Amino acid sequence: MNRAKNLYKTLFLSFLFLVSNIQLSSQNKAIKTTGDILLFALPVATLASTFIIDDNKGSWQFTKGLLLTEAVTYALKIGINKERPDMSNNNSFPSGHTSTTFHSASFIHRRYGFKFSIPVYALAGLTAYSRIDADKHDGLDILAGAIIGIGSSFLFTTEYQKEHMELTFNNQKGNYLLGFTYKF
Repeated sequence: MNRAKNLYKTLFLSFLFLVSNIQLSSQNKAIKTTGDILLFALPVATLASTFIIDDNKGSWQFTKGLLLTEAVTYALKIGINKERPDMSNNNSFPSGHTSTTFHSASFIHRRYGFKFSIPVYALAGLTAYSRIDADKHDGLDILAGAIIGIGSSFLFTTEYQKEHMELTFNNQKGNYLLGFTYKF
């Protein structure tokens, strides 16, 4: 239970930190900047959370999913060559910001439960909105990015299993001891 509380605290504090950095004076620039920050902050906070609660299996699952997310995203960007709404380049489809942040949110959801993922989904949604607001993507780009991120998470992430049971065996000078422990 302490691990789950630590995870929730870490995610909540990350959410508060990121939201507090939004500057209301120049709203459009602040939203774009927030999306750019979240692109890096969400995966880092998610991976850091797995280390904080000592979930090595989760760390590896997150890493595999993130690598697949990035590979699929950039392969499609190169292969499809869709022009951005602001006409700055031809890397619009799918949204990399969205695929990365939704992978983080979906990983938290699948691994630790929905209640821990709510703030992360909100931040991923804000990131997706920031890309539309910055005129870098349209709705199709965002939708495809979210599907890629969530799909990669579904391929590699399993539910976090706390170690409730332990079975032990000891052999000492012909005496055998079998032990069973269950933690509630």
